[in-house]
Amino acid sequence: MGVQENIRRLREKIAQAAVRAGRNPDEVRLVAVTKGVPPERVKEALAAGVRACGENRVQELLAKQPLLPAGTEWHFIGHLQTNKVKYIIDRINLLHSLDSWRLAREIDRLAGRRGKEMEVLVQVNVSGEKTKSGLAPEEVLDFLEALGELPALRARGLMTIAPAVRDPEEARPVFRHLRLLLERARARLPGARLDCLSMGMSGDYPVAVEEGASILRIGTAIFSRTEEESYERG
Repeated sequence: MGVQENIRRLREKIAQAAVRAGRNPDEVRLVAVTKGVPPERVKEALAAGVRACGENRVQELLAKQPLLPAGTEWHFIGHLQTNKVKYIIDRINLLHSLDSWRLAREIDRLAGRRGKEMEVLVQVNVSGEKTKSGLAPEEVLDFLEALGELPALRARGLMTIAPAVRDPEEARPVFRHLRLLLERARARLPGARLDCLSMGMSGDYPVAVEEGASILRIGTAIFSRTEEESYERG
């Protein structure tokens, strides 16, 4: 299947999941994960209506961005080392993976120097997997409160990566936990604009939508050539 058809089917399934949950499908944003995807194929996704691309690696973002249309929205969704912030601070619209105070302070320092405000999501390791980055859930509320001390950094919500499971229903408790955590954060910080839940990938996005995802990070369901490939690779 081509990229355009993949996106059509993907949006259809997102809409169905949103309706099941009593949500407006327009509340869900789609970020195309372009890791390892040639620029020509990314252009197909943009031509089909995708507005945002997500990259996991700084070097790949820097190489790919000049080859794609101006006006494309860029998200950084991978682990970001503090010494690489300077390379992308002016190139991304949203960072999904803020996972330490040290990284927060460096983003604030560089964004402040440029007279800009950087929007970020706090990455939460809901599942507790040692191979994943992110704050423990019990650290998140205090961390979000502390971010208010950094004037050039604006927290917009939370992000998580669910465990790789065969049955997407097994990811539901992870997504629900993140949603409830965001609700607690809103109650504690009523002045903050915490409106983003980045959760759900190719293998589990309908469940993520049902549990309140506002941003989906989708790669293989967009760029794979078969449904089986999309399911197997996630």
